[in-house]
Amino acid sequence: MIKTNLFTPTAVKEKIEEKGPFSVFEYTKDVSLNSPVEAVAAYYAAKMNIRKRQVVINLAKSQNGAIIQAGAMAMMLGEVSNSTNVKGMGDFVGKLIGGKVSGESTIKPKYSGSGCVVLEPTYKHILIENISDWNGTIVLEDGLFLASEGSLEQKITRRTNLSSAVAGGEGLFNLALKGEGHVVLESPVPASELIQIELENDVVKIDGNYAIAWSDSLNFTVQKAGKSFVGSVAGGEGLVNVFEGTGKILLAPVI
Repeated sequence: MIKTNLFTPTAVKEKIEEKGPFSVFEYTKDVSLNSPVEAVAAYYAAKMNIRKRQVVINLAKSQNGAIIQAGAMAMMLGEVSNSTNVKGMGDFVGKLIGGKVSGESTIKPKYSGSGCVVLEPTYKHILIENISDWNGTIVLEDGLFLASEGSLEQKITRRTNLSSAVAGGEGLFNLALKGEGHVVLESPVPASELIQIELENDVVKIDGNYAIAWSDSLNFTVQKAGKSFVGSVAGGEGLVNVFEGTGKILLAPVI
């Protein structure tokens, strides 16, 4: 039997979200300081919502366990076993190549059992997305993935044309998650600052790499902002990222 106060809210820690097997705890202020200078910096950091956040995964609530970003685990409580999410040599080579081209590690440890896994604290903002809300598949910008239910399939998606990678200043490949379950993201901005756009046979043009996640059903390309390249440059815009079709986009407009 394990007894711990890890999940008990205190004067400096509270649970701010829970979806599926994932819970998010936030440290509202840092009291482990050793000087007035550190205290002043920590006080204003907390006022600006710069706080440590920590994800706890209750594996008993996930029939297929959880997949975690490599190096993110802090501790395991109770009956927990881990393995790689690799099914064989062919799968290993495919994931290795996928990680190289996408810049995202696709070989991530999988945790199973009836205990809990506690992830390392982070100052980034935590988002928990239900893949069902994304028509079954979500595409992520590099570096956002933190954890997901083991029921979700990871795949590498390719941009629809080379121009959307080279001209748009983006990579050619992205990590996508498909299936039923939840994924945990490390966002550069809080949920309150995110802009959500839903398209139904329509188009959105974005000047800059503000999209952090989008539906795989959308066609993503880069186009000229004006009718011609010269006109686009003269207008001060140049190229824009274009999402067409039916689906959803999450934008972080203040990064």
